[in-house]
Amino acid sequence: MQRLRQMESARAPRRSSRVGPLVMIVPLCALLGACGIAPGMRMHQPASIPLQGGAPPGESATLPVPVTNIDLSLIRRMRDTERGTRGELRDIVSSPDAYTIGRGDVLQITVWDHPELAAALGAPAQSAPRAADAPPGFVVDQDGTLQFPYAGRLAVAGLTAEQAQTQLARRLDKTFRNPQVTVRIAAFRAKQVYIEGEVHTPGSQPVNDIPMTLYDAIGRAGGFSAAADQSRIVLVRDGVERRIDLTEMAEQGRNPSKIVLRNGDLVRVLARDESGVFVMGEVNKPVTALPMRNGRLTLSDAIAQAGSLNANTADAAQLYVVRGMQDEQPQVYHLDARSPVAMVLANQFQLKPKDVVYVDGNGLVRLSRVLSLLLPAINAGLTAAIATK
Repeated sequence: MQRLRQMESARAPRRSSRVGPLVMIVPLCALLGACGIAPGMRMHQPASIPLQGGAPPGESATLPVPVTNIDLSLIRRMRDTERGTRGELRDIVSSPDAYTIGRGDVLQITVWDHPELAAALGAPAQSAPRAADAPPGFVVDQDGTLQFPYAGRLAVAGLTAEQAQTQLARRLDKTFRNPQVTVRIAAFRAKQVYIEGEVHTPGSQPVNDIPMTLYDAIGRAGGFSAAADQSRIVLVRDGVERRIDLTEMAEQGRNPSKIVLRNGDLVRVLARDESGVFVMGEVNKPVTALPMRNGRLTLSDAIAQAGSLNANTADAAQLYVVRGMQDEQPQVYHLDARSPVAMVLANQFQLKPKDVVYVDGNGLVRLSRVLSLLLPAINAGLTAAIATK
């Protein structure tokens, strides 16, 4: 009897040692079973997001974000909406006006058969003049007037060269008989436009007697740089911003050279990297996709810049475009890209700045990621069970 009791006591630790791993395996199986039904990154309709700062009285605290499938009908509706929202440029497209004299302009005045008046122009500089130096002539004062011999002070600001010539001849007619007067503008310093952004030589450009169009201003600034977005040009006039899309105007057959700039206008050429689209998820190279030089970027272009979908981890049926600016209602678009025909839709779906393109992972990827999180804990538990054996 005593020997039997000793044998039973020797078997007892072995049973407990078998029970330890079994106790660890049962919860593991339960966790793995739960991974199959655990929610992933897929977006279901309807979705909702909480409103920042709470909801107004009488309204819901969540904002519905519908998930819309990308198809031909959606692309047609988006094109029609874009055509309807295109703004007219009638307020900035105008016929050029004649140049009027302004403060700081330099006038060359010649009274024929009276060489003694030529001395009033001043002697020409002996050395090479600097770019900021005014040429010899009569400078229009800050009050818009100039002083000429035998004519006194004459207000010329706001007049054309012909009008100033007529008024000066009337004044000199009191001293000289039938004076022949010629007035020309020697230096245009009163009016300027400003070009900044993605051009080779940004800065100010003087406005002269030849009307300056938008193309002229960009050409004088050295043309567009490689990073310029030709679809996002901002014209600031009298404190009001106007968006100019040169690509769209060319497609509509409108000539951008009819946009004549005025004194004080600011032309800002935006960079393409300011209109980037974020491509993330199961792609080979998550990247900020940049639009083309014409400002256009389709869904297929963005995916191509990201190195295409990852063939091992991506779920091509779960491709999403998340769109939501601060002044717009958030929207989510879904594309099932398992079929190559879907790339036709992706090639026609135009993205907007700051869109987010997300590619979800397949079920095997999610399972692998869950296991990578659980295995360290499982190994630690097994190690502890063996240590307590």
